[in-house]
Amino acid sequence: MKKMKKLLTIMLCCSSMALAQQTDPVVMTINGQPITRSEFEYSYNKNNAEGVIDKKTVDEYVDLFINYKLKVMAAQAAKMDTARSFKTEFATYRDQQIRPAMITDADVEQRAREIYRESQQRVDGVGGLVKPAHILFGIRQTDGEDKKNQAKQRADSVYNALLKGADFAALARQLSDDRGSAEQGGELPWIEKGQTLKEFEDMAFSLRKGELSKPFLSPAGYHIVLLKDKGKFFPYDSLRTSILRFIEQRGIREQIISQKIETLAKAAGPNVTADEVLAKKCAEMVAKDSNLKYLIQEYHDGLLLFEISSKEFWSKAQSDERGQADYFKKNKKKYKWEQPRFKGIAYYTKDKKDVKAVRKVVKQLPFDQWTEKLHSTFNNDSILRIKVEKGIFKAGDNSLVDRNVFGKKVLLKLEKDYPYAATYGKKLKAPKDYRDVKAQVVADYQDELEKQWVERLRKQYAVTVNRSVLATVNKH
Repeated sequence: MKKMKKLLTIMLCCSSMALAQQTDPVVMTINGQPITRSEFEYSYNKNNAEGVIDKKTVDEYVDLFINYKLKVMAAQAAKMDTARSFKTEFATYRDQQIRPAMITDADVEQRAREIYRESQQRVDGVGGLVKPAHILFGIRQTDGEDKKNQAKQRADSVYNALLKGADFAALARQLSDDRGSAEQGGELPWIEKGQTLKEFEDMAFSLRKGELSKPFLSPAGYHIVLLKDKGKFFPYDSLRTSILRFIEQRGIREQIISQKIETLAKAAGPNVTADEVLAKKCAEMVAKDSNLKYLIQEYHDGLLLFEISSKEFWSKAQSDERGQADYFKKNKKKYKWEQPRFKGIAYYTKDKKDVKAVRKVVKQLPFDQWTEKLHSTFNNDSILRIKVEKGIFKAGDNSLVDRNVFGKKVLLKLEKDYPYAATYGKKLKAPKDYRDVKAQVVADYQDELEKQWVERLRKQYAVTVNRSVLATVNKH
């Protein structure tokens, strides 16, 4: 019986694997690692979507994809994926994708109701809400007694008119110095205690609905208040949308997520961490969503690609000046100019004698030391004696160079404080040194180092492509 069960398990397992291979067959194998058609399709479609300028066919993309995978495998072989910095950065990205799935709408709703209950208890515990209308006769802090008395007299006069039946809203629109509420007939929003002036609140909360106050003084002036309504805190449904917006704007959703993760970690055991909870959730989600799986893998591999590329050729190409010089020497024909260049300086001086002084200072120095020497000699105090533009100029780059070196007729506009203009350097038909075209040499040298590295990886790692499966990409 046990043998039958074991045999059945094996058969089910084999059947499952066969089904997986039928629905998502292996399109290639790199260093023994199978690459499924869906993974290749995800990468191909993302890098050849609408709007991509240099679109590739599937066949053209194969080598690019293989090279990408080989570089990632090289990074893994170098154990770059075990570095703490890598793990931290990758976890940060992974969490951006996974954390939102840790809570449900019910979790957010529960927090919204908690926020509501806290506000409800606070407001109703000190008297609830009142909706007042008022007419204000404003007083400034700098007003003298005469103006204060005038405001008091106006308030008393209006109060008497109201007692005789005058319309409160009409008088508020006409006479109130609070022009914001005046346009609403004096009406103010619902208020709770602690929101406005104490004198105003004390009066408003002491009135009954429909009751009119006598004129009273606050730091703002004299008020007459009519209490329009009085009640408990607003019902939850009327505030729900505002509370949910508050949760999003104040980052409370993230707090809810963190609390949920902590709760799950504690429930899972004393040694379970938040990171382990997120990793488990990630595994569950990617098992159901292949797009998410490849998106997270893409970031994982992209981080490794950046690290290994920097180590293998980016940093080396930038820092290896001897390698740059050798590459330039071997490939000098690549760097011919269609037009001559001027390697030197265009400069302007306050004093005529500094025109010759500048030439004398830099004459025996390497070109890359000119800037520092000129600064320390002529501009090392509060007075700037010269202005300099240094570089390798072609015609049209600088009007002074155009006139002095390339013999073009141009109009120079000299600054009043720097009336003397000159150039110094050499006119070159072609670059003499790798530093004359350094940016281009570095880029080309970098490409060469990458090419050599990929060739070594191709020899190191076996690659096989299933052409029959490749032919079905995006066609199944």
